[in-house]
Amino acid sequence: MVIDRASIERGLAYIREHGEIRDVILSGGDPLLLSDERLEWILKELRAISHVEIIRIGSRVPVVLPQRITAALVRLLRRFHPLYLNTHFNHPDEITELAAKACARLADAGIPLGNQTVLLRGVNDDPAVMKRLMQKLLAIRVKPYYLYQADMVQGTDHFRTSVEEGLEIVRALRGHTSGLGVPAYVIDAPGGGGKIPLLPDYLQSLGEEVVLKNYQGETYSYANPAPILVEEKRSVVNDCR
Repeated sequence: MVIDRASIERGLAYIREHGEIRDVILSGGDPLLLSDERLEWILKELRAISHVEIIRIGSRVPVVLPQRITAALVRLLRRFHPLYLNTHFNHPDEITELAAKACARLADAGIPLGNQTVLLRGVNDDPAVMKRLMQKLLAIRVKPYYLYQADMVQGTDHFRTSVEEGLEIVRALRGHTSGLGVPAYVIDAPGGGGKIPLLPDYLQSLGEEVVLKNYQGETYSYANPAPILVEEKRSVVNDCR
C-alpha cells in the first residue's frame, strides 16, 4: 500500500466522521522523515477536528537521525499541543550525545517523551543492561513507556526471548530502580488483540485477605474491603447529593 496524500486524506475524513476518536497516532514508516511542510499539513488538519484531543507521534528519528530534530521542526511541533512523542531506544549505547540533545530540544518545547523498547535476545535481554537503559532514558527526560515482547515476525525468531526471561527482567527492575524507570511489559497480541500487560507473580491470592509478594520475595497481607455492587454505588452517590 502506498501512503500518498489521497490515502492520508481518506484517513483524515474517517477521523472527522467518527467523533469517538479523541487520540490520534502518527506512526510507521516514520512521520518525522516527512518534510516540515507535509507534516505541518497533517497536524493542521488534525488540530482542526474538534474531537481530537491528543496527537501522538511515534518516531525512531531521535535515536537514529537526531540531526533531523531541528529548531524549525520543534517550533512547528510545539504549535500543536497537546502533542506527545514516543521514540524507540533499545540499548543504552544508543543514547548518544546527539540523541540526548535532540530529546532535550523536544522536552524543552513541552513535548512529553516516552520510549518503547523491544526485548531483543543478545541486545538488551540482560537485567543490568535494561536497568542502565531505563535510568539513562530518565536522565534525558524520556519516560520508559512500554517494553515489548518481540512480535512473531518471519525471519526474526533469533531475536525473540521467552516470556519468562522478560518477566525476570521486569522483576529485576521493580524495586531496584525508580518506579518511573519501570515500563509496562506487554505482548501486542497476534491477530489484533491489542497490548496485554504481563507482570511477575506479585499477587499471591485474592479474597477477604489479599496476599502479596514484594520485589524481595517477602509476603504481606492486606485486608480487602467487600466490593460494592453497582446499585449500592448509585445509592451512595445519590445520598451524597
